[in-house]
Amino acid sequence: MIPYVTDTPDISIPANLLPADGRFGAGPSKVRHEAVDALAAVSGTYLGTSHRQKTVKSVVGSLREGLRQLFSLPDGYEVALGNGGTTCFWDAATFGLIERKSQHLSFGEFSSKFATAAADAPHLEEPEIIASEVGTHPEAVAREDIDLYALTHNETSTGVMMPITRPRGAAAPADGGGLVAVDATSGAGGLRVDPEQFDAYYFAPQKCFGSDGGLWVALLSPAAQDRIAAIAATKRWVPASLDLTIALSNSKLDQTYNTPALATIFLFDHQVSWFNEQGGLEFSAGRSDRSSEIFYTWADNSDFATPFVTREEDRSHVIGTIDLDGSINAATVAAVLRANGIVDTEPYRKLGRNQLRIAMFPGIDPDDVAALCACVNYVVGALAQ
Repeated sequence: MIPYVTDTPDISIPANLLPADGRFGAGPSKVRHEAVDALAAVSGTYLGTSHRQKTVKSVVGSLREGLRQLFSLPDGYEVALGNGGTTCFWDAATFGLIERKSQHLSFGEFSSKFATAAADAPHLEEPEIIASEVGTHPEAVAREDIDLYALTHNETSTGVMMPITRPRGAAAPADGGGLVAVDATSGAGGLRVDPEQFDAYYFAPQKCFGSDGGLWVALLSPAAQDRIAAIAATKRWVPASLDLTIALSNSKLDQTYNTPALATIFLFDHQVSWFNEQGGLEFSAGRSDRSSEIFYTWADNSDFATPFVTREEDRSHVIGTIDLDGSINAATVAAVLRANGIVDTEPYRKLGRNQLRIAMFPGIDPDDVAALCACVNYVVGALAQ
């Protein structure tokens, strides 16, 4: 287990080494100052207003259109949104996307949660769970009895990413094959994806999109929309707050079923607009590519740090995890960094490893990632004295 730090060593990192912004949390993520300033500028006419009126609905409409553009969604795909974050979407999917039986890839804390929700749902068959060791990812297997394949684009707890492709040999949904539903909470906006390879690509805004939590978004293919309608036609009981037919119909009106956090929606839309204005997904994913190149090159060349994920192609470009040599207490390093204004570099505690975990979301400047690496070097050197 990772030891706790009771007394943080008094180490002052030189100012010339410090990043311009010291926020590297895996979520809630860094919120860009430009977005906060923009929100402040409209706060008198936007915050505290009705989410059923044009003032807010125009921002929701802008967000939905911006996401269509960012992900190059084909004709017929819809952008749905609702309150509650990804956890609520998992519950909604057990009611409104899984018909009978699902298959889940489990390779970390968060990828396992949808599987648990499906297993606990009394109206569904026992799901098939394909697991692999942390630090790796499994592969989906086409089955005739599976009507939904649950994939995870990026496992936030371990720093593993996986390519999103339909299971090899699986029939298309139009021919009776299973839907592909992708948890993209920490990957969306920072990793490239082909919308032809998914039917539901769902996420929340507190990671790559530099906003706060409490909202879910799902990019839904025509096949996913048909599934939602078909399940609704069976009169399966669904709580209204988790009913995807209600969420979808409200989204088409540029609103949510119940009152959303207006600041969250504004910050979300601001980040999406920034991405699109700068070149879209190539721009946003490119920033994470550059940050991850800096981070892993540093770790590979270090004599005390080792990337936790062994296979280079599996190393996440948005969440980096590195193990430190056993002679170095990672918790102490993180505590010293925090005392110097560099925050949230601690690992996912349930993983129980002597490591650091840093976000490399598009809103984080690659130069700040380079500065972080230099600061870790400084701290480790100071602790060795």
